[in-house]
Amino acid sequence: MTDSLDRFRTRARTWLEGHARPSIESPAGRRDPGQRAAAVARAREFQRQLFDADLAALCWPVAYGGQGLPSAFQQAFNDESADFQLPVGPLTVGLGMCGPTLLAVGTEEQRTRFVPPLVRGEDLWCQLFSEPGAGSDLAAVSTIARRDAGAWVLSGQKVWTSGGHDADWGAALARTDPDVPKHAGITMFIVDMSAPGVTVRPLRQMNGEADFDEVFLDEVRVPDAHVLGGIDQGWPAALTMLTSERVAVAGGGAGIGRRGLGVQSFIALAHAKSKTADPIGRQRLVDLYVHEAALSYLEARLREGALAPAAGSLAKLVTARLAKDLSSSGVDLLGPAGVAGDAGDAGDGPGGAEWVRLLLSAPSYSIGGGTDEIQKNVVGERVLGLPREPQADRNMPFRDVPAGR
Repeated sequence: MTDSLDRFRTRARTWLEGHARPSIESPAGRRDPGQRAAAVARAREFQRQLFDADLAALCWPVAYGGQGLPSAFQQAFNDESADFQLPVGPLTVGLGMCGPTLLAVGTEEQRTRFVPPLVRGEDLWCQLFSEPGAGSDLAAVSTIARRDAGAWVLSGQKVWTSGGHDADWGAALARTDPDVPKHAGITMFIVDMSAPGVTVRPLRQMNGEADFDEVFLDEVRVPDAHVLGGIDQGWPAALTMLTSERVAVAGGGAGIGRRGLGVQSFIALAHAKSKTADPIGRQRLVDLYVHEAALSYLEARLREGALAPAAGSLAKLVTARLAKDLSSSGVDLLGPAGVAGDAGDAGDGPGGAEWVRLLLSAPSYSIGGGTDEIQKNVVGERVLGLPREPQADRNMPFRDVPAGR
């Protein structure tokens, strides 16, 4: 018998209290390879425990490891988990982006093969989309996929791949037909990240971490069964994944708090610094609280299907703004320790070092998953119905597009 929503909340809260750390505690670091490996192991084990407790993939079909519950249950879980750190960061791409895409456009064989291990925390996924010449203009991907002896052979370079160094599988975009317009000749493939020809190299960030990678595909063979969404149908599949990505990036208003720091952490820091009586500080606190609450409500509306999927771009814009405002506010409260310290040793107060790390990471929220400018275009064109931005090369065969366009 399915829990009532109130019983579910109580069950989720009790489970979280026994398995997760409070959000006001300083999160464990993820700076060197040893710590990263430990974080991946924690994520896998935590997800397995969620699955065993019937708290994983709450709205996904039961046939593929989910619970088949209405979106209200996911929102209830998100509400309860806002006070805790859920160490599932390494699984975000798989659960938030690749999983929904497999469910939406995958074959029955693909859903049965790949989704349950994802729900159980056994497989990690990455997204092999961006390239040195195809970032905001994602349809300009130049990685080539050619037919050879009943399979596909992929060659090219991907960049800014989140978690590529830990991933078991990747969802890759490659060009299968250069003689049609760029959006029409793309196919999505499921790539085994341990296959011969896959090389992953870390990219160091200004916060001292290396969460992103560049990935080189050198004659990587992919079977026909790993075509995701149909040959030359990669762009619709990519839009499905990008929509899920923007909601996932926004996910935790919500998402920031579940990775360690949120408004509750800021409140704890304000108490520790005796700033709660300061009128300006109190106003900033209220603004952040309202911002986070509005984002959580927006996410709930998206999950319920009450808003156009493209409104996920709005949620991502709001998240990027919240990350910047929250991190700068936290570092302001830290004072000299926040200015002088680095991401590894800054500060007293709850989560001192993490506030600096979030500040240095915040700019990525406006870039990853599509820049703020791209998100504004999506909202304008697909939500508000404004005229499309002119694209001179939209109907031109890809091989005829001038370099740099």
